[in-house]
Amino acid sequence: MNGRTGPAIGTAFHPEVEPDLNGAARSAGFPGQLARLPRRRRPGMIALAVTIVGVGILASTAVYTATNHQVPVLVATADVPAGTVITASAIGTANVSAGPGVQVIPASQMHEVIGQIAGTTLHPGMLLTASELTTIRPPVGGQVLIALPMRPSGLPASGLAPGDHVLVVATPGAQGQAGSTTAAPAMASPVAGVVEAVSPATNADGFQVVDVIVAAVNGQAVAEQVSTGQFALIVTRRGP
Repeated sequence: MNGRTGPAIGTAFHPEVEPDLNGAARSAGFPGQLARLPRRRRPGMIALAVTIVGVGILASTAVYTATNHQVPVLVATADVPAGTVITASAIGTANVSAGPGVQVIPASQMHEVIGQIAGTTLHPGMLLTASELTTIRPPVGGQVLIALPMRPSGLPASGLAPGDHVLVVATPGAQGQAGSTTAAPAMASPVAGVVEAVSPATNADGFQVVDVIVAAVNGQAVAEQVSTGQFALIVTRRGP
């Protein structure tokens, strides 16, 4: 051995043990217990979690508010044929969730809508939009309106309604009778038209009047044919 002092090679190093467990461990004959390491905290992760929760709450609140934001708008409460004046009894209000792409009419504009013309046929429950309204009653440019006196027997059993598409056809004789003339019909071929209105009952002469809109170029021929009473209507399509 030389004269050096100090720990011999191979000497073991024992870390400190927790004070509260050191005495109990030694008294039981076990080696000392290592001190517990402090728990590491991550402030960045905590802040991120709080931010995600906050964003989720804000998004849920925004969705709930958007889906439950209802506004009063105008709706049709009765059938309004196209070309008919809109009356106060034909429209009402309803609260709906209207998205940005829905062009509804606010209930506050009811007085401005009353008296306008229905550009299309309205049905109960329909939301009113500006595109369905007009201030011009038919006929428009290039059209004429002709009144057709019709016997009830010459009308469909299911009736006629505004917007129905019809053909005005020349017949060989008076309505309900055998032909009594050999004169050439004023109309060389059937003329297409659209029913504008129908009188609710027969007049003193036993006729119901059907207003039909036809092209202006055919107006004179149809009027001449109607004056003879030798015509009929054929329904080609229901509604507008």
